[in-house]
Amino acid sequence: MRDQAYFVAPPSGQGRGLLLLSAWWGLTSQLKQRADAFSLEGFVVLAPDLAFGVRPETEEAAEQALAEADPNRLAFLVMSSADLLAEKSEPGPIGVVGYGMGGSLGLWLSVRRPDLVGAAVSVYGSQVIDFAGANAAYQIHYAERDRYISPDEATFMEATMGLEDLDVTVHTYPGTEHGFADPESPTYDPDAAALVFSRATSFLKERL
Repeated sequence: MRDQAYFVAPPSGQGRGLLLLSAWWGLTSQLKQRADAFSLEGFVVLAPDLAFGVRPETEEAAEQALAEADPNRLAFLVMSSADLLAEKSEPGPIGVVGYGMGGSLGLWLSVRRPDLVGAAVSVYGSQVIDFAGANAAYQIHYAERDRYISPDEATFMEATMGLEDLDVTVHTYPGTEHGFADPESPTYDPDAAALVFSRATSFLKERL
């Protein structure tokens, strides 16, 4: 039976909460390693299995699994995981780091739970929602070429955030494609992925 979530605390045993939301690959060993790395930076990390036990081996299989996923089930899992993390970590707003669909879900959560999310990092995720009422600071990471996020969609999201005068930082990675920060992806770029991790860690420590 596959793990339903992965939880790891920093060496001190306590810290601010960080919800780690995967791309469509699910709760892989690489994602657990990423959770471990964030915990060593002082965060209490919870990574739920957004793929519900499925481990796609190709992008086509992953895309199909996401298309068949129940959006209400995903939303409930993200919300309940955030509430559980808040109970298990230090008082105060939590951070969210999401990749691909996890990035999109993290952005959605920041709007639905402005009382809970203080900082959100989205790595090639996007949302076409109203950000009114959000209180989070945002760090957005884009691939230079992304077949899932059009330039118009990215511009619309940034403009929507701008209407709310939110704290938003955007980074684009030259020569990369969607999936560049996921080791499971055929477009994985280890140097760009390391830069995402470094930037995200610094951002979360500053904003939380």
